[in-house]
Amino acid sequence: MIITLSSLKGGSGKSTLAIHLAHAIAQSNRRVLLVDADPQGSAQGWASAREDKPPFTVIGMARNTLHRDLPDISQDYDHVLIDTPPRVSALARTAILAADLVLIPVQPSSYDVWAASETVTLIDEAKGFKPDIKAAFVINRRIPNTVIGRDVEEALSEYEIPTLKQAIAQRVAFSEASSGYTVMEMSATSSASKEIGKLVKEVLSLMEVKSW
Repeated sequence: MIITLSSLKGGSGKSTLAIHLAHAIAQSNRRVLLVDADPQGSAQGWASAREDKPPFTVIGMARNTLHRDLPDISQDYDHVLIDTPPRVSALARTAILAADLVLIPVQPSSYDVWAASETVTLIDEAKGFKPDIKAAFVINRRIPNTVIGRDVEEALSEYEIPTLKQAIAQRVAFSEASSGYTVMEMSATSSASKEIGKLVKEVLSLMEVKSW
């Protein structure tokens, strides 16, 4: 399965989410490839900051032909995640076209909702070539019990694309993990780790995958 994380707004936590989902899947003894298709190279930078080998493979692949090249490159892996650039571009389009599922991280802000609408437009364009692409919103960096959080969920409900029930909260643990590790490595029983685990299970259910 190929999962593309796409947001046309910088600072959405897209790269952090891609890294953590990749690790959560790899923990089930699956071969996971994280493709860094963002020229900023956040995922590659995360991997380089580690003192040891990451629990999954990270490669840089900012190519406009990603949807054509990926099948050959990914044949030795069970699952692939793609981190994309935060802007409308040929790179964003090819990454969406390569996907079985597009996850759209949305922070609790009106600007994020606006950016999400542009991502939805790109997905609709891709469906003209690949009708079976699935998509879902993920509320990221959610601040519990706030009005803006509820407003964002209400705004996203106007789209045909579903919003996953499991949100990822704003937590210091995710900032600390940017130094080359994941929240699961720092504490497997933390609230942050549990949220990632629940999110992965929900993605499984959405894609009707019985096991990784």
